Amino acid sequence: MARMIRPLANLYEQLRRLPGVGSKTAMRLAYHIIDMPAEEVRQLAEALNGAKQHIHYCSQCYNLTDGELCEICGAPDRDRHIICVVEQPQDIAAMERSRGYNGLYHVLHGVLSPLDGVGPDKLRIRELFQRLQSETVSEIIIATNSDVEGEATATYLAQLLKPLGITVSRIAHGLPMGGDLEYADEVTLSKALENRRAM
Repeated sequence: MARMIRPLANLYEQLRRLPGVGSKTAMRLAYHIIDMPAEEVRQLAEALNGAKQHIHYCSQCYNLTDGELCEICGAPDRDRHIICVVEQPQDIAAMERSRGYNGLYHVLHGVLSPLDGVGPDKLRIRELFQRLQSETVSEIIIATNSDVEGEATATYLAQLLKPLGITVSRIAHGLPMGGDLEYADEVTLSKALENRRAM
């Protein structure tokens, strides 16, 4: 098999570092970029550089923004008495698509994972408590994932927050709309039963 020329190999290696991009996808993307017109490659490079230079964390919630505050924290019509705690900025986008929430957010930038060396000091937990000292918050909604790390993080946060007298709630986990019981796993069914509500 012929060796890749150095510039193509370098491009391939950089693309392969991206999350969710395996060897075949990285190779396909590398060849696609090589085949693109020079102007489109320049625009792609400028978009990458521009995003890295201009995007930073919101000073209040740690969402991504290109200003001091993100659009959500800066919006005057949001309910400032409720904060939804999420793992990553992309979780905010998912919550916003639901159109069922009008409060503020706080991004932890991860979850507790002792095996990976991620303890409370590596998350934005201290910043959340600083917000609670300066803002009038009546409820914290914990919206971490329902995996082991997400559940551990939710439990840890709830234990820290309850003594403050703030209502702490957890998003419900269970069956998706239109889902069939026969295809649901045991954990999902267990959560669906646990989070049942009166009709």
